[in-house]
Amino acid sequence: MSSAARFITLEGCEGVGKTTNANLIESILLEAKLPFIRTREPGGTPLAESLRELLIVKRSEKIHPLCEVLMVFAARAQHVNEVIRPALESGIWVLCDRFTDASFAYQGGGRGVEDVTIEQLENIVHSDLQPDLTLYLDMPVDMAMSRIQARELDRFEEEQQTFFEKVRSAYLRRAEVHARFHTIDAAQNLENVQSDIRDCLLDFIQSAVSE
Repeated sequence: MSSAARFITLEGCEGVGKTTNANLIESILLEAKLPFIRTREPGGTPLAESLRELLIVKRSEKIHPLCEVLMVFAARAQHVNEVIRPALESGIWVLCDRFTDASFAYQGGGRGVEDVTIEQLENIVHSDLQPDLTLYLDMPVDMAMSRIQARELDRFEEEQQTFFEKVRSAYLRRAEVHARFHTIDAAQNLENVQSDIRDCLLDFIQSAVSE
């Protein structure tokens, strides 16, 4: 049985239920008695969390898309080198709420930063590191937006529906070309969503520990 750690990411727009389902994934990893850490992006270290706050706080000054993507990758560089890579090298699995796919979706699809620019930053920050499994929670944007209206919205959550339509389209394009993506229909009732996640994750764990 291999003790090699795996890197699992959870992706999706606001309102699709990432936090609820990250809790489920955590419980499945616990049940499987796998050593793991749970983290998030932007964030995951004190410095990266400070950069996250700069990114999400509402402000009168408009953040240029290039500035935004550079801030995201600055936080990611710290996170990868201080948390994610050391954990994986120590045989500890990593569950991360968002990773670079989110940059292609939000800063690429949503803000219009060219993919080639994001790819260059990706190569600089983690050229040799990619998730082993990406669970993408997908649902129509209008349904997702209706779920978050009751809470205080951050700078991203305040964007218009057209922004999130572009974000979703970018996610779906990546899901089509990357085999590590597993798309979950998050518009289903929670029981079915979590059943799909559990089936996918248990198969992934079984394959990983059998290598």
